[in-house]
Amino acid sequence: MQYQAPLGDIKFVLFDVLGGNRLHELEKYSEATPDLISAILEEAGKLTAEVLQPCNKAGDQQGCRYEPETHSVTTPDGFKEAYRQFTEAGWASLDAPVEFGGQGLPHTLKLIVDEMVCSANLSFGMYPGLTHGAISAVYAHGSQELQQTYLPKLVSGEWTGTMCLTEPQCGTDLGMIRTRATPRADGSYELEGTKIWITGGEHDLVDNIVHLVLAKLPGAPDSTKGISLFIVPKVLPDSGERNPVYCGGLEHKMGIKGSATAVLNFEKARGWLVGEPNDGMRAMFTMMNEARLMVGMQGLGVAEMAYQESLAFALERLQGRSLSGPKNADGPADPIIVHPDVRRMLMRQKVLNEGMRALALYIGTRLDLSVAHPDEEVREAADDMVQLLTPVVKAFLTDEGFNNANLGLQVLGGSGFTTDWPLEQLVRDGRIPRIYEGTNGIQAMDLVGRKLALKGGRLIGRLFEEFRAYLDGNPGAPHHAGLAEAVQALEEATTWIATQGMQDPEEAGAAATPYLRLTALTVIAWLWSRMAAEAQRQLDAGEGNTPLLQAKRVGASYYFDKILPEISSLLTDIRSGKASMMALEDSQWLV
Repeated sequence: MQYQAPLGDIKFVLFDVLGGNRLHELEKYSEATPDLISAILEEAGKLTAEVLQPCNKAGDQQGCRYEPETHSVTTPDGFKEAYRQFTEAGWASLDAPVEFGGQGLPHTLKLIVDEMVCSANLSFGMYPGLTHGAISAVYAHGSQELQQTYLPKLVSGEWTGTMCLTEPQCGTDLGMIRTRATPRADGSYELEGTKIWITGGEHDLVDNIVHLVLAKLPGAPDSTKGISLFIVPKVLPDSGERNPVYCGGLEHKMGIKGSATAVLNFEKARGWLVGEPNDGMRAMFTMMNEARLMVGMQGLGVAEMAYQESLAFALERLQGRSLSGPKNADGPADPIIVHPDVRRMLMRQKVLNEGMRALALYIGTRLDLSVAHPDEEVREAADDMVQLLTPVVKAFLTDEGFNNANLGLQVLGGSGFTTDWPLEQLVRDGRIPRIYEGTNGIQAMDLVGRKLALKGGRLIGRLFEEFRAYLDGNPGAPHHAGLAEAVQALEEATTWIATQGMQDPEEAGAAATPYLRLTALTVIAWLWSRMAAEAQRQLDAGEGNTPLLQAKRVGASYYFDKILPEISSLLTDIRSGKASMMALEDSQWLV
């Protein structure tokens, strides 16, 4: 089936629930009126369905092809033309800085488009996706000379960017990297080393690829405090000469086969320092935090496409009869959507997808407020929410995105397990977002180990203030009691981690993953209550899209009845501590 961008849900959440209809009141986004945003979203829906989705299957079946003799990579059929249309229409520059050719539109709009792109063709979305992160890193930390040299062509999409962190001997523990940067007399550096798993490390969509590379200077500390960030182009902009950074091969992957995941060998390649020496991690985190939000949207995009495919199948596939009596009396059987277990799977997909979308757009609007609101206190409060919930968006949306793709496959039964249907590809593609840009376990440790204590606990304190203000100010809010129970569970879990984790870091580590999930479910409960309240308001006023609004009320009930009760088991998990988890001796694992 052809992908249909969920524009009704997006506009309802963005404009009616989260206040995105007022973004144009901020001077920075004065052009971002609801009419303009709506028009952009309509065009994005057409682009993703008509240009990106048609080459998705070729991306999976053909994959990228590596030529050892030339160290070159050819992308699948249709990708080059799709990329040309994508960049010529300005999609690569949507929220990029105006002074370097970008459109300067809200970051929220970029997140929405990311979802659409990843629904239609996740592999394709990787190429412009990491380029955007490279733009942010160079814009925030690069010298004026580097910005002038690289940003205009990165913003336009004429060049693409990469993020080169991982090496064969290290992934998350970047203090172990061995790539070295030796100063040259002209102020540049020579980089030597090997990076692996580099998304878009080599391909034929553009003539130049700009690598952002973590490396160590001579005499630098042998830890993360000794890492510097360098910009290393495939082709030197000043001379047009080939820089000696070469693709040594492509990874053989279970999914996202249309995305070129490369091994890169830096053979005394010329590079230039970004930011200060030994301060590369801070600069790279600018790129990584943005990438983590993008990866969250990948999870949501996969989940949305899986839902649309499985729903279409369930409406047409005839098997058995309804337990309450035939619904398709003139046919040989009823469509499988009449069966409670099928509806259970579809409802979970639908309700979680809409809740995850609300969470992502909440963070998107906070991100826009954090950079554009004239009041410093408002900017600070918004930034606190972005920092706190970025790991939650990355981890929960990719966990549940993959789970929902699995549910979609289950709806199709045996058909879902065959390559005749797209669900098996969605399951394979949807597995990697839980791993890259920091595994979801790392996201949980970031939340518990860094974010809870950051600024004296101010970030999590602000979240509880938001919850309390809503509960106290709206005693008649839909599902008020269920939300209050979830908030109390999260408060108890936070207190437990604060007390037990300070005494024993392993206790905090053992609780991290269930705590992140508890946080996500509670925030989404708050957003579902708000969505249900707004839906009821519009229904009472005779406004809006009646079927959508009625579905929102049902969706909220399903969330609070069937999904949110998981908070009880999560709190029990957290309180049970580390004992049984850490008790086995090495000799006891295989007995």
